[in-house]
Parts: sequence; structure tokens; C-alpha cells
Amino acid sequence: MTVRPQPGRPAASRSSRPVVLGQNQYGKAENRVVKITRDGATHHIKDLNVSVALSGDMEEVHYSGSNASVLPTDTTKNTVFAFAKEHGIESAEQFGVHLARHFVTSQEPIYRARIRIEEYSWERIPASDANSRFIGADEVKHSFVRQGQETRLTQITYDGERWEIVSGLKDLVVMNSTNSEFWGYVKDKYTTLPEAYDRILATQVAARWRFNWTDDEQRMPQWETSYRQVKKHMLEAFAETYSLSLQQTLYQMGARIINHRAEIDEVRFSLPNKHHFLVDLEPFGLKNDNEVYFAADRPYGLIEATVLRDGCEPRIPEDLTNL
Repeated sequence: MTVRPQPGRPAASRSSRPVVLGQNQYGKAENRVVKITRDGATHHIKDLNVSVALSGDMEEVHYSGSNASVLPTDTTKNTVFAFAKEHGIESAEQFGVHLARHFVTSQEPIYRARIRIEEYSWERIPASDANSRFIGADEVKHSFVRQGQETRLTQITYDGERWEIVSGLKDLVVMNSTNSEFWGYVKDKYTTLPEAYDRILATQVAARWRFNWTDDEQRMPQWETSYRQVKKHMLEAFAETYSLSLQQTLYQMGARIINHRAEIDEVRFSLPNKHHFLVDLEPFGLKNDNEVYFAADRPYGLIEATVLRDGCEPRIPEDLTNL
């Protein structure tokens, strides 16, 4: 017969254990919530993938299996959907702030909440002109097509006193078809790459930026405006930099954001170099005048760096896969 330990009492004393519990967290991952806001005939969509991770006084559930301090992960899932109705979704950041504050302030054993959100963008499908509409059709205000450029990201962490909000994006593919060079690099006996004085520069941007809003006494940023402006400055810097290296372009993208957005102190980029190689067409009697390229997906150069406001300490992890 199996003897179950008494709730709240470890099966064996902790002092007899050769190991101790380290950092731990639990929650419900990837809660897909779609919120439709109906403004008369005009509809608006927010499409989020929300992951909740909670930390706190969780020793006993690990040592003895007592769930006395455990808020079920199913409850965290329900909270996400209920908050979409009760608070709406003004922005991914604002929604995450509501959730993090709720979990930390409503549950005594929980002292830290981390909310990670991916946002999937939709754009409205424009209606055809009135002369070509189907019978009964009116101006379309409720039809959307999923935007395929990038996924918006945010991570909200709250410990009851301090906030840390790191937002960003991934899978934003950009290309300059000229105004990029790569030459003057170190060469050894294994170097075969020819120097390039006019090349394609392409990358798939993964970026995170950290806000300097850390407590409720500060003025909260305008999250939606901030995201649009950060993306705008990032793309403008990519387009307007005559690039001698992807590193140089990365720095200009980060510097443009820091210089134009006072609410941001740190930007971290991971930029894979999406190589495009000129195809040798001479065997066919053709000259390739920087016109036909082979796009290689791997292996690829991976350029990563953090750009900081002077005097600030880096806090974004070096490995963005952990954020």
C-alpha cells in the first residue's frame, strides 16, 4: 500500500536531503486569445499568444507535493481570457501589465510574475469600388488579412514593486539591393570569399528593446505609438546606412532608436546575414552584371550586439531565445 505524505509536511526532513531546490516557476504557456472590439460596424482585432510564469513560495509543492500555495495553471488560463473581456487589449504591454499586477497582488504566495506575449497583426481588407460590389455588399469594415512581416513581442516582469518591460519583434525580413560592401577583412589560407564592393545586404531582424519605465510613479509610455516609432526608425536606419558591414548597420539601427525614443535605454539585435551569391553564368555565354543571385539559407553569418544609452547597464539576455 502506498502511503501518501500529509499535505504541508515533507515526506523527509529537508536537512536530510543532499540537494536543495533552486529557481522555479510555473504557469500556463501559449494561451491564444483573440479579442474583437466592435465599434458599430467597424471591428478591430487583437490576436495574442500569452504565456504566464509565476514564482514565489513554492518550496512545499516541490518537496512534499502540497498544493496549498499553488494557483492552478488552468486558473491562469481563465484569467487571461477574462481580462481580455474585463480590461480589453489596448496593447500587448498594457495587457501584460494588468495580468502581472493581478497575479502578484492577489495571491500572497506569488511574489513575481512574468508575462510573455506574441502579437500577430491583421490589416483590414479594403473593399472594391462601389460599381463592382456584389449585390447587398456594403463598405467592408470587418474583414482582415493576416500580416506576414513580423511577430510583435513583449515580456512584462513584476515583483510587486518594480517593473521590467522588454518588447521587440522577430522575423522581420529586410533587404538592400545595393549600397553595401564587404572588403578589407582578415584573410588566411582558408579564406576563399572574394571582396565585394556592391552586394545585397539582407537579414531577418530579431530585436528586443528595454523600456526605462520601472515603477508606477513614472509616466507610462504610449505602447502602441512607441512600437510603431521604433520600427520606423529601425527601418529608416537600415535603408539609409551605406553599409560596409552588417555590424555597422546594426549599430546605426540601435543608435537611431536610442536617439529618437527617450523611453528606451537598451536595444539588442540578432541579425542573421541572409547571403546572396552571384551565379556564374559564363558557362552559358551570359554576363551576370549584379542581376542574378543564389539565395543561401544556411550556413549564415550571425551578427549580434547590444546598443545602450550612455550610462545604462545591459539587462537584455545575450541569447534572445531565452527571452
